[in-house]
Amino acid sequence: MTKTKTRALTDLRPALLTGLLLIAVLLLSACNERQADRVAFDGVFFRATSGKVDKQREQFEVGVSPVSASLEGAREAGRYEAIRYCIKQFGSSDIEWIEGPDAEDGTLRISGDKLLLRGTCTPA
Repeated sequence: MTKTKTRALTDLRPALLTGLLLIAVLLLSACNERQADRVAFDGVFFRATSGKVDKQREQFEVGVSPVSASLEGAREAGRYEAIRYCIKQFGSSDIEWIEGPDAEDGTLRISGDKLLLRGTCTPA
């Protein structure tokens, strides 16, 4: 290699290192932001999923686990996830519950360690 090419590569090293450092900082801040968006219910971070039922977007089912950590927390995490689902799908938080979080303890549907809720989004 000639001196000119060697010098050009040497001049690029600080810029390359700065670029890599910037990318690393951005990736780390994105991870922290996602964790900051998580909401605890009754002091527990629950895993909640939601989806449509029978290809009908307005009908949904929510699964929340681990229900063994706190039944009351799982109820509220399920309500929260259902509201998020309806807002995302229809822009409204109005829900008509089929199997809702306000049901009596013995009537809630629990499968394994997962609370299952069902409802219908009722857009305005």
